[in-house]
Amino acid sequence: MPDTAKRDPPQEKRGLECPKCGCRHFLVVRTRPISRDRIMRRKECRHCGRTVLAHEDITGHVQ
Repeated sequence: MPDTAKRDPPQEKRGLECPKCGCRHFLVVRTRPISRDRIMRRKECRHCGRTVLAHEDITGHVQ
């Protein structure tokens, strides 16, 4: 049996990727609530400095 038959299928990428350089490491510059269950985060790429906006759903309950 060939070795390739035992390999798992490739997993899909998750998370944010910089549209300019492809880096996946960001610093959060600003966080702002949009609604009761959503927030907006402005993130900056650690590699090239490009800023991106991320709209995120809030899950769970924090006391």
